[in-house]
Amino acid sequence: MKLSKLQVKELLEEKSDQYNSSNFILNDPISIPHLFSTKEDIESIGFIVATIAWGNRKSIITNGKKLVDIMGNQPHEFIMNASASELNNLSFVHRTFNSTDLKFFILSLRNLYKNGGLEKAFGENNFVGNTQGRLEYFRNNFLETKHEKRSEKHISSPLSKSACKRLNMYLRWMVRNDKRKVDFGIWNSIQMADLYLPLDVHTGRIARGLGLTNRNQNDWQSLEEIMTVLKEFDPKDPCKYDFALFGIGVNEV
Repeated sequence: MKLSKLQVKELLEEKSDQYNSSNFILNDPISIPHLFSTKEDIESIGFIVATIAWGNRKSIITNGKKLVDIMGNQPHEFIMNASASELNNLSFVHRTFNSTDLKFFILSLRNLYKNGGLEKAFGENNFVGNTQGRLEYFRNNFLETKHEKRSEKHISSPLSKSACKRLNMYLRWMVRNDKRKVDFGIWNSIQMADLYLPLDVHTGRIARGLGLTNRNQNDWQSLEEIMTVLKEFDPKDPCKYDFALFGIGVNEV
């Protein structure tokens, strides 16, 4: 039976309330930045963990913990001060993300911090443009550091029609601010209303099942269609429905 738009909204409200809780943290990659308390540690390790967040969640969390160990439990300190020898001797792999990529990410993050920080690299509140433009703006900033071509695939471009799942998830972590405290809400320069869903196989499947989009691809165009409806449901915090779509997709259907 096809649900009405009102019924879809009521379902998503109910499931967002259910899954947006502290219980969500334990089995999600967001548990890694939750190991830390300072802004710089949270946002730096959070960025790298969000980047490797594809595939099995248990594997992502395991490798996230390996990253923490590599960085001596001080992510920001390691990023800023690791020696050339330490960086050249890195040993890490998660699927196609390897030691070469990790070294580049650390050096790029170091460069961004020396030039105002990660939040500034996303444009802060001075950015003029839409969310798609903000993600591309960040990508250009991140890729300014010398790197091998292979590493570019780990920073998606919305201009190539990618839904930029990992970048959007990272922004959700940093920007969303509610009483549930799953997301950190430590960035104030980007509005929750401008956040986009981290569209993946689970959220895409449920979104199509609920009629939020008729497109089969999990690309930027599908994401725009889904966000149009979610912004109707809650203009101030449309990304809260990520908990509902992901939670239903992983746990119920």
